[in-house]
Amino acid sequence: MAEFTMELNDEQKEVRDWLHGFAADVIRPAAAEWDEREETPWPVIQEAAKVGIYSLDFYAQQYFDQTGLGIPMAMEELFWGDAGIALSIVGTGLAAVGVLANGTEEQIGTWVPQMYGDANDVKLAAFCSSEPDAGSDVASMRTRAVYDEAKDEWVINGTKTWATNGGIANVHVVVAVVDPELGSKGHASFIVPPNTPGLSQGQKFKKHGIRASHTAEVILDNVRVPGSCLLGGKEKLDERLARARERVRTGGERVKNAAMATFEASRPAVGAMAVGTARAAYEVALDYATTREQFGRPIIDNQGVAFQLADMRTQVDAARLLVWRASWMAINGKPFTAAEGSMSKLFASETAKKVTAQAIQILGGNGYTREYPVERMHRDSAIYTIFEGTSEIQRLVIARTLSGMPIR
Repeated sequence: MAEFTMELNDEQKEVRDWLHGFAADVIRPAAAEWDEREETPWPVIQEAAKVGIYSLDFYAQQYFDQTGLGIPMAMEELFWGDAGIALSIVGTGLAAVGVLANGTEEQIGTWVPQMYGDANDVKLAAFCSSEPDAGSDVASMRTRAVYDEAKDEWVINGTKTWATNGGIANVHVVVAVVDPELGSKGHASFIVPPNTPGLSQGQKFKKHGIRASHTAEVILDNVRVPGSCLLGGKEKLDERLARARERVRTGGERVKNAAMATFEASRPAVGAMAVGTARAAYEVALDYATTREQFGRPIIDNQGVAFQLADMRTQVDAARLLVWRASWMAINGKPFTAAEGSMSKLFASETAKKVTAQAIQILGGNGYTREYPVERMHRDSAIYTIFEGTSEIQRLVIARTLSGMPIR
């Protein structure tokens, strides 16, 4: 087990600087254009694939970094560049985490490479969990998967929403109900291979922020997938469902479902995304405050501005520390006994909203225009308190963990 440290090693620093250079030289110059276009920035994704950032090898190296800091460090640098474009680059990772968290070794080896493709043939993946009537309330999920034993196939029907890369992805990971009587405990995750009949894109959403990231509904109409596409396999599912039924009967401990296992693993990474956006806004505000003059002196010479910047930097650093702690705990198998993963996501996402708003205030009228990036950063930051568990859900998770009570 690696000791927790706040110091990156030489190799990590080299990767950080490489990512920062890509974010500064490739992502930032393209950010405003793709925000306005509200389209997937394929040229930037292809460039990321060409240099090795959008690849299974790079993702795996960071994911399995025993310090736990590989993924949060990478996320912070890319999202420092631009949140919408960065999400287009890393969005496949959530589906990959879904397979890594729930799949067998064979499934991981078969499907995760197909989610990325290669520099000459870039692929995408999508993780499909939320539904029109089931966002935070995962127990209300209606997408149903029924096993056809004669053909060893699962038949999936339903509608998913808010899916990053939904409908345009090559590989979709879909969470569906396999036992309605068990509520959220009766869920399972499935791989839907490329070109599977019955899967189509529904509405594409026009969003407030992260506009360069494709978000859409996914329609599943009698989608048939082989039994081998059930993540974890049927034997493991049957055992898990049997335990869940027994616990429901006896009132025993709760069983986590497939979607929550994915979100639990990715929450610190989302916190790192928020840290990147917050840090970017802070740096723009600091630079502006030191160069903008009013009444014959830089505006940072005023306490009202200087104190805001002091608070902004403090909050960004505190958020990063919470993210790094949770990431280190996760990779080293330490349980989140105080919901440290939710803590990191909650604090970092709220920090991003606050810091980007303060940046606009420091820039004044300029900050409210699209001539400066803080306006876009503020719009982008709103998503961090919403996706992969709202701030309210994170507080609920933390409160339940600390108290042991079924707080509602």
